[in-house]
Amino acid sequence: MSKEDTIRAVVTNRKAYHDYFIEEKFEAGMVLQGTEVKSLRDGRANLQDSYASVKDGEVFLHHCHISPYSHGNIMNHDPMRVRKLLLHKKEIDKLLGKTQQKGLTLVPLRMYFSKRGHAKVELGLAKGKKLYDRRETIKAREAGREVERAIKGRGKGE
Repeated sequence: MSKEDTIRAVVTNRKAYHDYFIEEKFEAGMVLQGTEVKSLRDGRANLQDSYASVKDGEVFLHHCHISPYSHGNIMNHDPMRVRKLLLHKKEIDKLLGKTQQKGLTLVPLRMYFSKRGHAKVELGLAKGKKLYDRRETIKAREAGREVERAIKGRGKGE
């Protein structure tokens, strides 16, 4: 059984792969309140337009929307609050150096629960794509689909 089999993804940021070149990936724990964990277990989160930043030796996740828990009354959380991410000091130093380079940013790729039940976020060190890069990616994907159709169609009719 591989590591991927034991992980249940809560939400993925598919738009990140469309808008950025992902150069490196990091796994980070998240500091959450009780109702946030329950809401995440229900799969009620959105990573669109969210990003992470390094400030004062700590990493924070911004603009990540975790919906209020349906059964949490006055104990509910602010859905758009800034959340602290947990990384090793060496990883934070590495990220700080890389994000200060031109054009690199930290983008959350997916949120999931590890096999031990801890909420994790996968961060990608990303470089923005230009419009022509996005078009090239779409053309390559379409060409791959055409090849698949041709191979699939050849086996049936002939």
